[in-house]
Amino acid sequence: MTKINFKFPALGVAFGLLTAGFSMNAAAAEPSLSEADFDKAKSMYFQRCAGCHGVLRKGATGKSLLPQDTAKLGQARLEKILTFGTEGGMNNFNDIFTKEEISLLATYIQLEPPVPPEMPLSLMKERHKVYIEPKDYPTKPMHNLNWENFFIVIERDAGKVAIIDGDTHKIVTHVNTGYAVHVLKGTEHHSTQHPKDALGRFWYTQGRDGKMTKIDLWQSPDKMLVAETQMAYDARDVAVSGDGKYVIGGGYWPPHFVILDAETMEPLKVVSTRGVNVDGDFVNEARVAAIYTTPNAPTFLVAVKELGQMWQVDYSDLNNLRIDTMDTAKFLHDGFFDRTGRYFQIAANASNKMVMIDTEKRKLEKIIDTASKPHPGPGANWLDAKCGPVGGTTHLGEGKVTVWGNDPADHPDQAWKICYEVETDGAGAFIRTHPKSKYVWADQLKHPEPEVQQSVQVIDKETREIVKTIRVTEEDGKAALHMEFNAAGTEVWVSVWNRKESSLPNGEIVVYDANSLKELYRIKGLTTPTGKFNVYNRVNHVS
Repeated sequence: MTKINFKFPALGVAFGLLTAGFSMNAAAAEPSLSEADFDKAKSMYFQRCAGCHGVLRKGATGKSLLPQDTAKLGQARLEKILTFGTEGGMNNFNDIFTKEEISLLATYIQLEPPVPPEMPLSLMKERHKVYIEPKDYPTKPMHNLNWENFFIVIERDAGKVAIIDGDTHKIVTHVNTGYAVHVLKGTEHHSTQHPKDALGRFWYTQGRDGKMTKIDLWQSPDKMLVAETQMAYDARDVAVSGDGKYVIGGGYWPPHFVILDAETMEPLKVVSTRGVNVDGDFVNEARVAAIYTTPNAPTFLVAVKELGQMWQVDYSDLNNLRIDTMDTAKFLHDGFFDRTGRYFQIAANASNKMVMIDTEKRKLEKIIDTASKPHPGPGANWLDAKCGPVGGTTHLGEGKVTVWGNDPADHPDQAWKICYEVETDGAGAFIRTHPKSKYVWADQLKHPEPEVQQSVQVIDKETREIVKTIRVTEEDGKAALHMEFNAAGTEVWVSVWNRKESSLPNGEIVVYDANSLKELYRIKGLTTPTGKFNVYNRVNHVS
């Protein structure tokens, strides 16, 4: 029996020996891979597939990829799906993987999935590093830049985030973070520990390798990384407590959340999210998807994806942690608050539902049926002439934007009901707007055809119609995604993600005039830019 070392060498992440061995030469092991090919395919799967299909391949947003499911499709069919994708939200991979690599991955997903080990608090503390002690933080910015209009841009495959000056459109620095940072969150408070701190000074990243980093925007560009901790092997989200004491990270594997000291990044408490789901079944891989800080209460919202539960975690007393659990719908993914900060709107995407949580009452408010696989990303709120305040989402499964009323106080007849839908050219992952803009922007990242995948669509808030389709790039192996406004609301930034040749800095951000929709600038020198976060807009909940 050959045991395989569960490692991703390119990421610098070691999972240790498997808890169960895997036979590479057993008579019944058809198809089969050599140990070297198995390790290569395993790394490819982690980087590109695990987020939707799960570490254990049991499925969530994506379908189950267990051997009993994939064997029915067979090698040739699997290779075709991986090559061309599907209109149901599965990306094509022929522009980033070779035919040989696609064949390798197709074989890998017909084999039994390896099971990674656990990560105890003691190991997290071993992987905790402080680069600049809090007592040595500067009391004023060590540069003359308008840091409140900085954009923090994820450079996915480089394991970095770029800090870009929103005024000059120049790259300030590249900060080393975890691999494939998924989300960044800034401080939304004036710290009691550092009274001179400003809103949004500190930012926390969560990488898919489980590494969390702390960034100080007041430091000189070469010293902005001040601390880090690895709190999981695979993770997605992070949030900072309203009092500034704690930061929380959510694990995909192991399935848990971890509360850390926000100043030093020292891990303090681990809480497992394994449990019984809304169907009454025990779930081992109950992953933490979105995590948010409630604006109006000393609590974190933790979305436990496979359980179909929202947990409202009161951090007032870590030794006597209070967790209010709300049964909602599988499979919870990402969400955003309404304009008041009371209601949290989150997609249960594989269930085709949007879930509304009343954070004041700590109860489920409403569940709305939507089109296939809603995915709002950071979401969008705006005013509609008929429905009043509304929220909106794109969909991973089809080309559609769904809009619902979200103001039960002043528009009770429209609240939590579909206001209208807009047909788009392709499935998308992100939607964004700004109070000063008359438009809503939606990407089409998940459509397999390059022409659609490389275009974003602009919807008029008043007419509810698409007024322009913008082809952001026409280069092979590149996709357009994730819009973000600058602090003034006068510009819209769109990422051009170089999925092909992803190790090279040939990605870019295209900046458009928010009113005329004309291209203004191209910011080059970025490696796989995906999400981007404007400091002022994010910490002030501008959407």
